[in-house]
Amino acid sequence: MADELNTSLEETKVLEVGDVVEGTVLKVEDKLAIIDVGYKQDAVLPVNEISNVFVEKASDFLKEGDKVAVKVTSLTEEQLTVSKKAVDTVMSWEELKQKFDQNETFEVTVHEVVKGGLVVDLGVRGFIPASMVEKRFIEDFSDYKNRALTVKIMELDEEKNRVILSHRAVEEELESQRKQELLNNLDSGQVLDGTVQRLTDFGAFVDIGGLDGLVHISQLSHKRVDNPSEVVSEGDAVKVKVLSVDRDNERVSLSIKETQPGPWESLESGLAPGKVIQGTVKRLVSFGAFVEIAQGVEGLVHISEISSRHIGSPGEVLSEGEKVNVKVLDIDRKEKRISLSIRAAQEAKEQQNIRENFPKEEKGFSLADMIGDQLKGLKKD
Repeated sequence: MADELNTSLEETKVLEVGDVVEGTVLKVEDKLAIIDVGYKQDAVLPVNEISNVFVEKASDFLKEGDKVAVKVTSLTEEQLTVSKKAVDTVMSWEELKQKFDQNETFEVTVHEVVKGGLVVDLGVRGFIPASMVEKRFIEDFSDYKNRALTVKIMELDEEKNRVILSHRAVEEELESQRKQELLNNLDSGQVLDGTVQRLTDFGAFVDIGGLDGLVHISQLSHKRVDNPSEVVSEGDAVKVKVLSVDRDNERVSLSIKETQPGPWESLESGLAPGKVIQGTVKRLVSFGAFVEIAQGVEGLVHISEISSRHIGSPGEVLSEGEKVNVKVLDIDRKEKRISLSIRAAQEAKEQQNIRENFPKEEKGFSLADMIGDQLKGLKKD
């Protein structure tokens, strides 16, 4: 008796166009779904009324047993037609307005890749322009379909049914937060791992974990560097030392040179006063010449130690880039100073030649005897 009463009540249920009712999906076909809304007729939900985004097959969005809210769009003796997207649109705009007002970040799933960007289903059609997908340029968006992205609403216009979203804005905000956290935790003297991002004429920018710091050209190496590409390339993994942090302007000065052994540390221990070595004239100054004897290590040849004869300026006998032999006069490793002599090196070479050509004693004759005999011969003449 109770079942008969319920059936009678359902059959007498009154529906009108515009009513919103809840129903259960009974059957799903390619281009429509059949919905039980508790009326004497089951409702037909056309595929184009399921969502505000393009739906190829109803089964992509619905399955049997789903509960859905629908709006009556047409009612005749022959057919009851309903729309799901009409209900979703009304509910979605309220929710989207709240998200927009609160600058909220939320997750969406890419429904479709179209020319110029990505389409998502928000109950209404949402669009992510290509320029707002990522910070970097993306040539092909095909693999973004069905991908989940965090987004923010950049533009909302209900009258024009326009919802513009941005994933890039979310990424930039996160990057800014990470950058600020990193800046707050950075201190001079720290040694960090980094990656060379780009080269300029004046140095290299190195990513130290979400923040780019500058390694000035003078801080790339202990040796003289004319162009940063001589030392590093984009993508290189490097160790850097923090020299200074400017939090207000978000600037960080770094050094690669400070993380590497200096030329003085690697200078051979056997280098001592009296040793003759070869070097390269690097600079000429009024009081002498600076000669590089090892990579990054220069010593001074005072003008009085350049030649055995008097000279007015080093340029009279030397040129930059010239290879010369020098004798170490003094070395101060603590102060990193070396005194050199070209004159003393030449004298040492001359003495060596004399020793090699005129042995001190050979077959009972001394050098003095040999010279004396030569002088006697001259007197007779």
